[in-house]
Amino acid sequence: MAKKPTPFKPALSFPNRTFAYLYSQIEQQKQALQKIHEVLPAALGQHALHCVVHGKKLLVYTDTAAWASQLRFYNRAILAAIAPVTRESVSIMQIKINMGAIEAEPRAPRKPNIPSAEQIELIHSHSLTVVDEPLKLALLKLSTTLKKLSDASP
Repeated sequence: MAKKPTPFKPALSFPNRTFAYLYSQIEQQKQALQKIHEVLPAALGQHALHCVVHGKKLLVYTDTAAWASQLRFYNRAILAAIAPVTRESVSIMQIKINMGAIEAEPRAPRKPNIPSAEQIELIHSHSLTVVDEPLKLALLKLSTTLKKLSDASP
């Protein structure tokens, strides 16, 4: 029996210019980032993480605000270095902070700073001598809460 032809072609068998365009954009961004690293001092170049050319604007991503302020001093040098690499003339450089790098760092859980038993007793005894009633109640409540927390902590 003869093999029956399939009614449609697989999607990948069609010529796809979209992927080619996207790959060329990625290659352009890699080359621009390489040029940026060549222009910057080594210590500062490590903190230029990514770059994107969007129209007449160059977006440079860094990890902290301190490095972003240092990158601003190299504005002209960076724009001149990437000029041969980009398809369009880039005249504006904008520096952004990569918040994903900051949030990815694990934080240590915060622990309450509980005063010593003597300090808690001092707050409690002082609260009994206070004339202002709302302040007296607040200090008594504070000393009670601190006492509970100090008893619960190891």
